[in-house]
Amino acid sequence: MARTAEEAFRLFNTWLIPSDSERDKAASHRQTIYDKLDARYGLYRMFQSGSFKHGTGISGHSDVDYFASLKSVRPEHSYSILNSVRDTLQERFPSTYIHVSRPAVVLEFGQGYERVEIIPAYAVGSVGDTDNMKFKIPGVLEEWLESTPEAHLAYVNSSDINVPSGSTKNLTRLVKAWKCYRDVPISSFYLEMRAAAYMRVQKSYIPWLDLYYLLKSLSDSGLVAMNDPTGNTGRIYPCSSDAKHADAVSRLSTALTRAEHAKDYLAGGYISLAFDEWDKLFNGKFPAYS
Repeated sequence: MARTAEEAFRLFNTWLIPSDSERDKAASHRQTIYDKLDARYGLYRMFQSGSFKHGTGISGHSDVDYFASLKSVRPEHSYSILNSVRDTLQERFPSTYIHVSRPAVVLEFGQGYERVEIIPAYAVGSVGDTDNMKFKIPGVLEEWLESTPEAHLAYVNSSDINVPSGSTKNLTRLVKAWKCYRDVPISSFYLEMRAAAYMRVQKSYIPWLDLYYLLKSLSDSGLVAMNDPTGNTGRIYPCSSDAKHADAVSRLSTALTRAEHAKDYLAGGYISLAFDEWDKLFNGKFPAYS
């Protein structure tokens, strides 16, 4: 329970951060997965990426993601390697539910409580004069997309230009919490890049206000695909299909309304009503007003 907006968002943020035990359980399978893939394809390396690596994961909802840089020849169609990696890992973990969810192969250990995503990747060069690598990874259909995971991590880590350290990741967790708790079919990576780009031009950080303005910017744009803010790859798409995009836009409109009502209620001194709207926004997971 909390008595002020500041206290509530501070408490809520602590709830969102995955625990060390969550990280350790999901990461415990890494070596076994590495050994199996290395024996089948040969690996240059397998490194962690995504929400856990970026510090923007949501407790109970974020997977541990690994890029597997393969030595094998890249096939023409990306579904070939996804199906092959799925079948290869199924040999090693016959009782585990393993499936393809582009761009990754997902292993659901512990009845889905320990999810690991393996992204088959083929190195195609470095990013500028840095040691960061550019990869080809599976796209939405059968195509290949370019990805620079280490450059994107650096972009997120450097986005607190004029705001307190940790502000970008705090805001990213908030918008991802909305996505997770409301089951919005939108890319977490897209939300992370939009939040980082938004925060780079801010002069201060107030969680409920910046969440509202970020949602508003997403809504005003029509949830359009964005250019890679690092300039290293192509467009970053919010959804994997037109149907999911329409659903996400509808849910975004509802979220924006609730965030706006909460903002206005708080400004008018109606604190308990503001808490009610935030609780609706996060589907009953927000701290209660006391």
